[in-house]
Amino acid sequence: MNIDDFGRSDLVEVSAGVFAYVQHDGSWWINNTGFLVGSSGVISVDACSTEARTRAYLDTIGTVTDQPVRTLVNTHHHGDHTFGNYLFPTATIVGQERSREALKAWGLPRSAPYWTEVEWGDVELSPPFLTFKDSITLYADDLKCEVRHLGHPAHTDNDSVLWLPERGVLFAGDLLFNGGTPFVFQGSIAGALETLDELEKLGAETIVPGHGSVCGPEAFGHVRRYLRFVQGVASRGVAAGVSPLEAALDTDLGEFAELLDAERIVGNLYRAYSEERGEPWGTPLDATAALADMVTYSGGMPLTCHA
Repeated sequence: MNIDDFGRSDLVEVSAGVFAYVQHDGSWWINNTGFLVGSSGVISVDACSTEARTRAYLDTIGTVTDQPVRTLVNTHHHGDHTFGNYLFPTATIVGQERSREALKAWGLPRSAPYWTEVEWGDVELSPPFLTFKDSITLYADDLKCEVRHLGHPAHTDNDSVLWLPERGVLFAGDLLFNGGTPFVFQGSIAGALETLDELEKLGAETIVPGHGSVCGPEAFGHVRRYLRFVQGVASRGVAAGVSPLEAALDTDLGEFAELLDAERIVGNLYRAYSEERGEPWGTPLDATAALADMVTYSGGMPLTCHA
């Protein structure tokens, strides 16, 4: 199958020798990656969800440089950022220490019954084998690349960003969505808000989000407003004694109605309800129930995935 069947991808040089690979439209399982070119090798930020998408990404790197990918940084364990890891045989795969076991627990890709069918390809799980707790520093020639975990559950409990302080460029992973609904079911709403505050203090001028077009620091405010909106819905829902699904169905999304994958409000409310109950950030929740309720919210049909 030709990659054109999956939708457009754009290569954006966000700084000299630093590229964002933006996959449209950025909805379920359609993530962004990026790479830095050095004289002796490439650093890649994330892989893609399917074999075809990852091979197309590698082909795109090949249009810029003939250097091999020597380092692959996973911003977290989710399969849209990691299922293609196995196609980087020359790379040291780097991730936050919890991402390794989380990817192994996730297992091989599957669509049914929650997403429309996807042609994943011959995926093999290839978890990070160089892990860190808080941070690790990489170099593309003399360009310093700080890979940081901010210490809080947020999108997941193992989120990392890649920060280029000399260039003001931030690869934010799924801590930031641009044009899509943020998703914190496996992390924390309160933790995500604290993490966004810390990231904004870095002073990034150019941000590559995990999904959506390259943006600037205005994206922090957009995501914050959504997360606080969810907290408000959860507070009222818990007080009224209704379920997350019932609260979602009774909520006008307002300014957030146009975001991709609006059904994520349900999963986010599962997390917000947990925090309203006083449970620790990142407490494991029932993913099967949340996904089933998201499908119900979407009219009973599998969630649309174009990966």
